[in-house]
Amino acid sequence: MSEYDEAAPVEEDVTEDYTAEEETYTEDSGYTDEYATGETFDLDADGVADETITADGVTFIDSDGDGDAEGIATDYTGDGTSDELIIDGDNDGYLESIASDTDGNGTLDTFESDTDLDGYTDQVSVDTNDDGYVDSVATDTNADGYADVVATDANYDGFVDDISIDSNADGVTDTVLQDTDQDAFLDTAYTEATPEGDSFQSSTGQVI
Repeated sequence: MSEYDEAAPVEEDVTEDYTAEEETYTEDSGYTDEYATGETFDLDADGVADETITADGVTFIDSDGDGDAEGIATDYTGDGTSDELIIDGDNDGYLESIASDTDGNGTLDTFESDTDLDGYTDQVSVDTNDDGYVDSVATDTNADGYADVVATDANYDGFVDDISIDSNADGVTDTVLQDTDQDAFLDTAYTEATPEGDSFQSSTGQVI
């Protein structure tokens, strides 16, 4: 056998290794798959997908086409679904709302908002049962960093069943309004003065 023939298998092995390396690179890079299955966003609810730029799991969302991001979505787990979404809802250039997936099931369940635009979160809304609807809203009405009004939809019917109020900001609830018969109308008030409850009837159902 000639010297040239003995070298042939080596050349063949190199070709095989190179092909395998190319295949591994394509699979590991994930660029093609991520691009094809990327998330779409419609922050302004106009029925048209917003323009996005994604890099390293962070997606900048331009909903009005002005070149500035009205939202930032972050995929912390690398599964292709955003775990956190920060939004500039009033288009003032400041991101004041944060939506996050706290249990990692692929659905946003916690929403933090800066309603008075002072740079601090003053309202937290939570979907506790992952049905796509908020059933608990905690609000800091006096900007002291602590929630003093908490509204809860305990039976998940879309109406408030319980409102707890700390009116003097001492960290202790001093008034509770409840819908005791679950007819979607608050009917009983519990206070420090009337701990046994005082009946009343709200005129409209309290939608959470």
